Amino acid sequence: MTVAKVIELIGESNVGFEEAIKDAVVKASQTVDGIKAVEVINLTANVENGEIVDYKANVKLAFGVQGR
Repeated sequence: MTVAKVIELIGESNVGFEEAIKDAVVKASQTVDGIKAVEVINLTANVENGEIVDYKANVKLAFGVQGR
């Protein structure tokens, strides 16, 4: 039986939503091994002077839990 853990993160980018999603995965992978899936929950952006300046992606990442 496989057990998975899910964590929720927010990735950010000034380029676009896809880069914000990648940001969350890349940063999490620095401390979490075996990430298997990403679920995008919400996409938001900050606007200044009628222009999008920051993209944000709320994501859930799933990874396996190792047994002893």
